[in-house]
This record gives sequence, structure tokens and C-alpha cells, in this order.
Amino acid sequence: MSSVEDREREIMLELVRVTETAALRAGRCMGMGDLNLVDGAAVDGMRGMLSLVNIKGTIVIGEGEKDHAPMLYNGEEVGTGRDNQELDIAVDPVEGTRLVANGLPNAISVIVVASRGSLMPVPTFYMQKLAVGPEAKDYIDINAPVRENLRVVAAALGRRVKDLTVVILDRPRHAELIHEVRQAGARIKLITDGDVAGAISTALPNTGVDLLMGIGGAPEAVITAAAMKCLGGEIQTKLWVRNEEDTARARENGFSDFDRVYSSEDLARGDSLIFAATGITDGDMLQGVRFYGPKATTESIVMRMLTGTVRRIHTTHDLSRKTLRSFQAGQEMTL
Repeated sequence: MSSVEDREREIMLELVRVTETAALRAGRCMGMGDLNLVDGAAVDGMRGMLSLVNIKGTIVIGEGEKDHAPMLYNGEEVGTGRDNQELDIAVDPVEGTRLVANGLPNAISVIVVASRGSLMPVPTFYMQKLAVGPEAKDYIDINAPVRENLRVVAAALGRRVKDLTVVILDRPRHAELIHEVRQAGARIKLITDGDVAGAISTALPNTGVDLLMGIGGAPEAVITAAAMKCLGGEIQTKLWVRNEEDTARARENGFSDFDRVYSSEDLARGDSLIFAATGITDGDMLQGVRFYGPKATTESIVMRMLTGTVRRIHTTHDLSRKTLRSFQAGQEMTL
């Protein structure tokens, strides 16, 4: 057994504790209508727990720049530093901030840990995406017409096109895509936010989701790619630029071919990948945080690429005895 394998096994539960803390903190803010309150609580909890994990990590996919705290920013060093192996960290303390603020489903807290240099530092804010589960991964083509992708996925799953459910972000930019899917006869599930959970659900059993299509966040595509590799699914992506500023930013970072297709392996390379997520609000992928007087329950999923292990963890937290780490306060606090 290699030291890398041993190390990954050791930190898997620690990463779940990181996302659990962020989810519990954000869960207290559900339905309050305050996006900053949700983000601030989750980030403070996630940063506080990461400070206790024995890793030497650097945030390479974060939610903001250093001057825009409280977001975990690109380049931020996390962990105790007491480890020889340097790691890339991708985080989204709340994937679906508006969902939590408005009490809507499918919000999660998520983290990806990978060996240094494994996660692609995407230069644009958005990407075109096409995600499917293991059975259909070898047949999709993001450059093919929508109708053709629906046809081959249906064939791979042994279904009719009209039996498929496609997840699409409810955005004006997707008006033509939605029209094409409807014309082909497939069913559509529109979501307001949270396309990480939507994409991953295509590779999980009993979610009722078969494909994710459309344009979403680029950092979220990298996080999704790590999960899809663990599950055997696939996400294909292409850079999507909104304006000249996006184009210039991409070119400055060495990305000039806007027709190139990036696979899961391009976005999250190698097999040293761990993905962990905890539900904040109920969704297709995970049950959200639920409070019962002095107790709360969470549901999490943690996956490891090297072994293909996928664990679901249902946890009961006794809040009368349990404290949660606050980075801002520099101490444990009650919830």
C-alpha cells in the first residue's frame, strides 16, 4: 500500500467533516433571503475546519479573490501544513447560495482534493457542458446536435427519447436549447442554480436525471469532473465567453482555442482525486440539513477515484454537546 493511498484514506472522513460544518452553518440561514449571510456562515465554517486538517493544500478553484473575503480565494493556503505532499483544493462552500437563501432544493457544500497540478485553472467564468452517467459516456459529443445526443443517450440507456430527463439551468441564454430538447420530445427539469449536483445526479442511481446540458460556471465544471471520474460518468465542456473581456482573460491565461472540447480527464487529471459533498437543502443527490431541537442530521457523499469507492454518510449531530469550528472567531462555537 503506497503512502498516497494511506494518506487519501486518512483524510476522507476529515473532508466530510469540512463539508458537514459548512452545510450546518449555512443550513441555519435557510430561507432568510440573505445571500451574504449564507455564504459568510459556510465559508467561515469550511475555512475553520480546513485549518485543522493535516494537509498542505492550496485553493486553486475558489469562489473569489483575496480582497473579496469572506470567500475562500485562489492561492489561499489551507490545512495545518504538516504534510510532505502538496495538494490542489477546489471548493464551493455553498453551491447554490440563492437556493439556500430562498429555501429551494439542491444546494450542497463541496470540496475536491487532488495532487498538485491535477485541477485545470479555468480562465473564464463559464463553460458549455454536457454530462451523462457511465452507460452513455462513450457516445456523447458536445459538438453534435441536441437531438443526436438525446438519441444516442436514449439508445445507451435502453429507453426512448421521451423517457429521458434533461437538467438545464433556467437562464435566457438557454431558450434555444430548451426549444430543441422539447422538439426532440425529452422531458426537462429546469433548475435555478446548482448545476454541480445536477450534473453528478446523471451518474448516480435513482435520481431520475439522465443528462445535463447548457452553459454554467467554469469552476463548477472542474469540481463536477472530479466527481464524474470517481463515478465513471463523463462531462464534456467548451469555454464560453460572454464578451471581449472574457476573451482577453482567456488568451492571457493561454487559452486561445475556443472550439476545443475538454473532457473530465482534461479538467481533473490522474487518479489521485477525492470528492466530498454534504447536502444543505433537500435535492436529487443528497438530503439537506434537518434540525430536531438539540440535534441535526446531515447526508454526505465522499468518493475516491483511486479505488472507485463511493460512501454515503448519514450523520446525527448532537448540538447540545457538539461545537463547530469558526475561523473568524478562531475557536469552537455552538450552532
